[in-house]
Amino acid sequence: MVENKKKPNPIDIHVGSRIRLRRTMLGMSQEKLGESLGITFQQIQKYEKGTNRVGASRLQNISSILNVPVSFFFEDAPGDGGGAGMSESPSSNYVVDFLSSSEGLQLNRAFVKISDPKVRRKLVDLVKALAAEAESE
Repeated sequence: MVENKKKPNPIDIHVGSRIRLRRTMLGMSQEKLGESLGITFQQIQKYEKGTNRVGASRLQNISSILNVPVSFFFEDAPGDGGGAGMSESPSSNYVVDFLSSSEGLQLNRAFVKISDPKVRRKLVDLVKALAAEAESE
């Protein structure tokens, strides 16, 4: 039982990774998020690793600061599909992998600055066309 206490819960890890994902999407540092919450950046690190569990009121504050609904932190959480343990969604992995890369983060930051929905849609179509072209080669 002692071993179980040292290993973070998969849901806590997932919620923490979603906090990190959104924070990095916004270009916000752990220090800045911590200051907004009145806590240290080390505490943010522990939340993001899943080492420390985020309480409900703190998660509500984080969602407000990061401008997302609380449900964002639970999207594609392990166990959602009814399977135990091994049901981690590949969709959440590729998003995290994409935004963990320098190019993905730069592309995301530039994309969210485009206010015209038509331009955004055309950009998505362009990327899809480029991806399809790369697959056919």
